[in-house]
Amino acid sequence: MVSPLEELFPGLTGSSYLVTSPSDNDYNCIAWAAGQTSAWWWPGQDAAKEYWPPGVPRARTRDAFAAAFALLGYTECDDEAPEEGFEKIAVFVDTEGQPTHAARQLPGGRWTSKLGRAEDIEHTLRDLEGNLYGRVTLIMKRPVTS
Repeated sequence: MVSPLEELFPGLTGSSYLVTSPSDNDYNCIAWAAGQTSAWWWPGQDAAKEYWPPGVPRARTRDAFAAAFALLGYTECDDEAPEEGFEKIAVFVDTEGQPTHAARQLPGGRWTSKLGRAEDIEHTLRDLEGNLYGRVTLIMKRPVTS
């Protein structure tokens, strides 16, 4: 039987993904990738409901998302493979090139995502590529801080 998540993300079917937390309306995937769970991060026009880092254009562009994560110490890199001493994020874009989703790499190399208002899951990065989130086009990394 296919789960509702597998219907939305066919790449999860038959994979070893794990649901790691229940649904939560307080934060989204961008906040989760940024390590935040107290605000909904999105560059929309409703600043009262959608947090976006000050000084970063409120635009749904790859450059704006890269700038938002750069404020957290991330720099662009070419490889999604785990690197000792670094943590990584990945930004997905749709066919129009607009960001749709972000995921954060876990220490063992798997990824964690908040699926909109739904659950957080642990997965392999490319499991979420498809019609809904598009494809990964930006990988960024920063040194792990203790």
